[in-house]
Amino acid sequence: MLEKCDVKGLDQNVFSLIGEQWMLITAGTGERCNTMTASWGGLGVLWGSDVATCYIRPQRYTYEFVEKSDFFTLSFFGPEYRRALALCGAKSGREVDKVKECGFTVCTGEGGAPYFAEAELVLVCRKAYWQDMDPAHFLDPETDSKWYPEKDYHRMYIGKIVEAYRKK
Repeated sequence: MLEKCDVKGLDQNVFSLIGEQWMLITAGTGERCNTMTASWGGLGVLWGSDVATCYIRPQRYTYEFVEKSDFFTLSFFGPEYRRALALCGAKSGREVDKVKECGFTVCTGEGGAPYFAEAELVLVCRKAYWQDMDPAHFLDPETDSKWYPEKDYHRMYIGKIVEAYRKK
């Protein structure tokens, strides 16, 4: 069971949460949403607000949902869901109903933003800004060749965190 909490009371290590445990980025509605696993992102303060950043390549199905939505969610899970997160990172929602396949229960937050009841922590974010990665701005030339051999640059989204939920 998840309960609303104050984001300022969170004490998890964000480097571990995002980079090692991974997260699901989800957008759409409670009736029709898509989700993807991500290990790139950040949490911080910008423009006087608590914010989250995430990065999505344009060929990802979730990209279409985030583009059409005013909100997205970031859901963090315990280690027992590692296999489900791996599936959500390996399969496309165009071919597989990942929510059904993983047995997730969809809930909705502010603006109807979909998230999953099985998560340990959820951040509901209202989109505030987006920007496409520009290879001309990479200061280390290896970044482009290592991470973008297909030239499929991520779009960065910054979302104002408007709600947070954590497992009781």
